[in-house]
Amino acid sequence: MSTLSKLTAALALTASTATMAQADTIRFWTTEEQPERLAKQQEIADQFKEATGHEVQVIPVTESDLGTRATAAFAAGDLPDVIYHTVQYVLPWAEAGILDVEIDDEIVNDLGIDTFAPGAIEMAQFEGMTASVPVDGWTQMIIYRKDLFDENGLAAPDSYENIAKAIEVLHNPPEVYGFVAATKIDDNYMSQVLEHVFLANGVTPVDDNGFKPLDEARTIEVLEFYKTLADASPAGELYWDQSRSLYFNGKAAMVIWSPFILDELAGLRDSAPPTINDDPTSTELAQKTDVVTTFSGPSNPDGAAWADIRYLGVTADANIEVASEFIKFSMDEGYMNTLSMAPEGKFPVRRGTADEATKFVDGWATLPVGVDRKAPLADLYPEETVQKIVTGLESANRWGVKEGQLALASKMINSQIINQVMRQYIDGEIDGPEAVAKLNSELGQSTDFP
Repeated sequence: MSTLSKLTAALALTASTATMAQADTIRFWTTEEQPERLAKQQEIADQFKEATGHEVQVIPVTESDLGTRATAAFAAGDLPDVIYHTVQYVLPWAEAGILDVEIDDEIVNDLGIDTFAPGAIEMAQFEGMTASVPVDGWTQMIIYRKDLFDENGLAAPDSYENIAKAIEVLHNPPEVYGFVAATKIDDNYMSQVLEHVFLANGVTPVDDNGFKPLDEARTIEVLEFYKTLADASPAGELYWDQSRSLYFNGKAAMVIWSPFILDELAGLRDSAPPTINDDPTSTELAQKTDVVTTFSGPSNPDGAAWADIRYLGVTADANIEVASEFIKFSMDEGYMNTLSMAPEGKFPVRRGTADEATKFVDGWATLPVGVDRKAPLADLYPEETVQKIVTGLESANRWGVKEGQLALASKMINSQIINQVMRQYIDGEIDGPEAVAKLNSELGQSTDFP
C-alpha cells in the first residue's frame, strides 16, 4: 500500500471513529403507546440512527399521566429530550419553561413555516414564536349524503343556512332524518359537537383574562340552530352510536363525527359495517358520502373547524442539536411512517416541502386505512373529498387555545353545563335569553370547577 493510500485509510478511520464518538442517545416520550404504533416509532428511531448514528430511546407514556410526569421531571431537571404531546400542553409548557420555544420555532422555520397548515401553527403561537412543532391532527366533520344533496340541487352543508335548507328538503322520517344531533347530556360526544357548533358562529366563553360572558345575540343564533338539528333528529337520548348507525343504514342525511368513521363507512371494519345494503364490505356508502370540516354561522362567515392537533417539542433539558435533528427527520424522511400509524386520524399538518408543496398530503392519501381490510383513502373517496379532509386544518380551532385558556375552557366543557342548558332549551323548558343568562351565570363560576 502506498504512503498516500495508508494516509487516506487512516484519515477515513479517524473520521469514522470521530463520528461514532459523537453519537449521542436521546430520550423520546410518546403517548402513542399501542404496540403497533410503538413499533412504527421504533422504526423511525432505527432509521434515524442509521442516518445519523444517534440513538433514540422510545419511551411510552400514558396520555392521562403526561402532564404530571412532565411537571415532576422538569422539577428534577430530568425531562426527556423530545415529547410528543397534545395541543393542551403547548402554551402552559411554554409559559412554564418546559418547552424550548426558541428551538422549536427554529425547527418550524427551518422546515418552512409555509409548509404547515396555518391553523396548527396559530394554535401554538407564544410570544411571536411557534412553541412546539405541529405533527398531525384531525378535524371533526359533517358527514353527508352527497348523492341526496346533488339530486335535490342543494349546496354543501358548510353553513348554518345551508344545513337548515337541506333539512327542509331531506327530512322525511322515518325513511330519512335530516340530521342526527347529539342530545345525551352526559356524553362527551355532545360536548364536542356543541363546541364545534359554537365555534362555527364565533362564540367562545373565554378571553385572555379567563371567563368572558357569552354574546347574547350570537349565542341565541347557536341555540336556534341546534334546535333545528334536534328537531330533525329521532327522539330520545342520542349520542355517537345512534348517529353512526342511522347514517350507516341510509336513514340520516347528515351527522357530525370524527374521521375515524371513514374506514368503517367503506366496509373495512367488521365490528361496524355499513348496513345500507346487504354487503357489509361494500364501499357504496363511502362513494355517496362527502365531508365538510369548516362550517360557518351567520355571525362568523369565515367559519371554524374543531381540531385535535399533536406536536413534537424539544424540552428545556434536551440535547438540542440531536433533538432538533430527530424532529426534522420525523417531519421529513420519516413523516410517512409517522402518519401511517393511523392515517384516518393523523392528517398531515405539514403538507409538503418547499419544492413539492403537496408531497405529504399526496403520500398520506395512499396510506392504507382499515382494520379487517385495508385500502388507501384515495381509493375509497374522490380526490376532492380527500383534499377537504385535510384542509380543515387550515382553520383549526378550539376554545381557549389562542387565549391561553384551554384548561379553563376544558373545565367548562367537561362540566356539561352547556349540554344541560342546551337540552333545556331544545326541550322548550327555557327560552333563548333565559338560556344565555343561565350559561353565563353557571360558566362564570368556572374558577370553582374542580
